[in-house]
Amino acid sequence: ETLEMRIMQVLSEARDKAGSIANEYLEEESEMRGKVNSARIMATTGARGSLLNLTQMAACVGQQAVRGERIKRGYIGRTLPHFKKGDISARAKGFVKSSYKKGLDPLEYFFHSMGGREGLVDTAVRTSQSGYMQRRLINALQDLKVEYDNTVRDTRGVIVEFKHGEDGADPSKTDWGKTVNVRKIIDKVISRREAKAVAKERGG
Repeated sequence: ETLEMRIMQVLSEARDKAGSIANEYLEEESEMRGKVNSARIMATTGARGSLLNLTQMAACVGQQAVRGERIKRGYIGRTLPHFKKGDISARAKGFVKSSYKKGLDPLEYFFHSMGGREGLVDTAVRTSQSGYMQRRLINALQDLKVEYDNTVRDTRGVIVEFKHGEDGADPSKTDWGKTVNVRKIIDKVISRREAKAVAKERGG
């Protein structure tokens, strides 16, 4: 297990290194041509996607994993009949060295689809689990309400909580759980005053 983890780590580092080289090349190319790369701008600013997506598009897709491990299931002694028995190469265990721009060969595409299918199933299972949890919570809490004295009671008037949320704070008006963020209010007032002063100077 430790060896497999180390192999995964090394292959991940290889993908990241390929990505950093591609990123440097894209930066140099944009400086030479005087044009910005839209995908790179989106990834670096955080507007959409990440540098990993950029790496997979331009450099290398990387190791495909199923249940957090390299692909090892398939035929006896090999993952696919296209490999020799006992083949321990990175490619035979699901490493995709091609990029999306270059295109994946049939074997790489097959390994990639294995990882993708796991993601789809995982998403479907997680959605159903969270949906069922929400349904149970709705059924359990549908009769509770917050009274004007800040107590939480059921339809019979039995007190469930003496102060709603244990602190009585309105979640829509709190700042990350804190009732009042004084520093944030002060900063907002100061920034408004500074903006008004700058506008006045420009107008004058």
